[in-house]
Order: sequence, then C-alpha cells, then structure tokens
Amino acid sequence: MMLWGAVAGGFAGTLVLTTLLRAAGELSLTRIDLPFLLGTALTSDRSRAKALGYVLHFAVGQLFAFGYLGMFVVIGHSGWLLGAVFGLTHGLFSITALVNVLLPVVHPRMGSTYTAAGSSPLLEPPGFLMRNYGARTPEITIAAHIAYGALVGGLISLAA
Repeated sequence: MMLWGAVAGGFAGTLVLTTLLRAAGELSLTRIDLPFLLGTALTSDRSRAKALGYVLHFAVGQLFAFGYLGMFVVIGHSGWLLGAVFGLTHGLFSITALVNVLLPVVHPRMGSTYTAAGSSPLLEPPGFLMRNYGARTPEITIAAHIAYGALVGGLISLAA
C-alpha cells in the first residue's frame, strides 16, 4: 500500500513543485525552468524541449518518490515533517551539486565556466546556488522541494 502512496506523492509533489517554480517564473522571481532544463538535454528544439522536459520531470519526480519510500522503509518512519526534511536535503543537493556541478558535465547544451566565447550554448550555466537564474532562485527552489518532500512523505504515511 505504501507503494501507492509513493506514486500519489510523487505525482502530487512534482505537480506542486513544478507549479510553484512556474508561478515564480511568471512573477519574475526566478528564471529557473526545470522541465526546459531537462528537455534541452534531449533536443535543441525549444518547443519540443518543453514538452519532453515535462514528461521527464514527472518521471524523475516519480523516481525520487520511490527513493524517498526506500529511505522511509529503512528508517521505519514516514510523515509530512520527515518528508519536508528530505525535501530540504533534496533541494540543497539540487542547487549545489546536481544542477551546478553534475548537470553541466553531461548536458550537451548547457554552458559552463569553461565555455568558449565563440560557442553558443542553449542554456547559460546555473552558477553557484543557481543564482544565474535569479537572486531568489535558491529560496524558491528549496521551498518547492520542501513542499514536494512533505507531500511525498505525507501521502506515503497516509497509505501506510
């Protein structure tokens, strides 16, 4: 039954995370667009990148929910608050190592601090704490990940 909680939590959490980031973008609080970031790893066509990115973002959100479920099973406890703590950790990892260090290494269309002036990557490098996408990006991204984690943890707890 906890598996269905992870499925529901992964979907709801990713929906809320994506919506919060999209709304923050529309309010000019950040320029981060995680689905676009993921989609451009697969194609240089901007419209197709958006569509593919949303599919990939929801798939990755589901995978992270299953990862959360595994950690909840190992420690023998789940819940809204513990999920929020996992989300905080997830968000911190995302803005420090994942998007800033690891993604530019494998993303074929993202610039880096080593990108030559003559090249024209589709995406600028995220910079420290992804601040190249706006000064408020770290707080917004962490808050969205906390919401994701709380939903995943809470729905897994309810399903148990």
